Amino acid sequence: MALSGELMVHSKWLRPYGNALRRLKRDQSELVYAVEELKDTLRAAGVSERILQQVGEIQQRAVTCRDSAEENVVMLEAYDVRTESLATRLRLHIIASRMRPFKDGVHGLPRIVRDVARSLGKQVELQMEGLDTQVDRDILERIEGLLGHLLNNAIDHGIETVDERRQAGKAEKGVITLSAYHHGGMLYIAIKDDGRGIDFDQLRKKVVQKGLVREAIAHNLTQQELADFMFLPGFSTRDEVSALSGRGVGLDVVQDVMQEMCGAIEVSSEKGRGTHFKMRLPLTLSVVTVLLVEIAGEAYAVPLSRIEKIVRLPVTEIQHKGEREWVTLAGEALQLAPTATILELPEAVATTSRMVAVVVLANRENRFGFVVDRFLQESELVAQVMPKQLQRIRDINAMALMEDGTPVMIIDVDDLLRSARVYFDHGGYDRVNHLKESLDPQRMKRILVVDDSITVREIERKLLVAAGYEVDVAVDGMDGWNAIRNNVFDLVITDVDMPRLNGLQLLGLIKQDPVLKAVPVMVVSYKDRNEDQLRALQAGANYFLAKANFHDETLRRAVGELIGGVGDENRNR
Repeated sequence: MALSGELMVHSKWLRPYGNALRRLKRDQSELVYAVEELKDTLRAAGVSERILQQVGEIQQRAVTCRDSAEENVVMLEAYDVRTESLATRLRLHIIASRMRPFKDGVHGLPRIVRDVARSLGKQVELQMEGLDTQVDRDILERIEGLLGHLLNNAIDHGIETVDERRQAGKAEKGVITLSAYHHGGMLYIAIKDDGRGIDFDQLRKKVVQKGLVREAIAHNLTQQELADFMFLPGFSTRDEVSALSGRGVGLDVVQDVMQEMCGAIEVSSEKGRGTHFKMRLPLTLSVVTVLLVEIAGEAYAVPLSRIEKIVRLPVTEIQHKGEREWVTLAGEALQLAPTATILELPEAVATTSRMVAVVVLANRENRFGFVVDRFLQESELVAQVMPKQLQRIRDINAMALMEDGTPVMIIDVDDLLRSARVYFDHGGYDRVNHLKESLDPQRMKRILVVDDSITVREIERKLLVAAGYEVDVAVDGMDGWNAIRNNVFDLVITDVDMPRLNGLQLLGLIKQDPVLKAVPVMVVSYKDRNEDQLRALQAGANYFLAKANFHDETLRRAVGELIGGVGDENRNR
């Protein structure tokens, strides 16, 4: 599997050579035109036919070289497509060869259910769905024991006796449904019973009896929060010890194995109606779906299955409690952790971004929002074991190669959570980021110019810089949108007609954003009809300036009206 991953990476290394050949072809085409112009100039100057003939021969050689380069580009592109296709097919074939139908790992479960039910004097029917669902053989081997444990749990704790079910108006035979299915690129395995469900009042009392929380706090816990206690080591709702219950060896084992496989387990229950355990797992353990993030200028991979949430928050929402920093998400306080500091990486360069990127990670013991420089992309990586010389690096689980061949470390989520807890428990209270300091009103006013014309872009930039403003540029609407989300600007000046994202679409995104909508936007366009101006102003533009009327003083005056001139700013200081 690792070799197929490397082949995938190497198959993409041909692209730079193809791009180089295309540039060579373009240069040679320009050379042909240049020689043609030279030939015309020489002919007009009355040079001899012999010299013109020599120039013509040079031109013909240039044409031959250009045509040869074009043929090579076509052949290399065809080879690139074939190689990448073969590498992809090989990878998919290897993954498919590792897959087994779900039924291969659960064929012994009906007997287990039958034997356990008989020993407890209960009647239970096991219904299995999705038996042909494809599962990675490594996952299948590891979950068989977990499924047996959960089924025992369902029969012992969930399914009532025949008499109890009669009194509850239920069928004498309890039903447990085991199902497997794919959804959203993940494998889901669920166990659902129609038994008595979880007695959350009893669970609340047990949590208090064990001293896990105070009674006043336990009273306010939600059912989901109470259910989480069942996954703690040594926790059991039974007082008496039997062959199946009360020994303190329970759901914590299931949770641990799930996390080792980069999976998660959820439980929901309704009293008198039954309990539902749902496990979420990657389709394969060899290929890991990750979120690539940038930390201290370097790319790191976080397993997507372990991410609770990713958010981009305004820095103004960061709250301070003592020396720690928090944000509120969905009504809950979330402590922010300085990821670069915890990983002992160099401090990131100070940024003027209005937003902070946060990856929310959690397990049973800890939950933190890890601050990263920025989100890069979602990707599928072939995980590789770390070389012996590097085992074991704290907070790192494995390594992989990205599409361009760059090595990337895959973060060990549980280890990182432990490191964050140790960091805070031992007084590591450095600020996550000094972003708010960058919002100092005394700083030089900053303008973003968005235009796909390099000529217009440079004219505007030079005029504004000469007027005393700090100016950044973006080559189109999408580039501008990325820039304004990650930096602080006092004004955005945008063209209308641009590729990828036009100026009005960019304007709409800015005005819909709760943080950015206060930033004034000036639209500069060659279109100066009344309806064009009206469209821009209705979309939220603060100013419309026609390029036909564009000159130095017009632009400076318009900018001054929107954000004040440099002289005004200095007087305010």
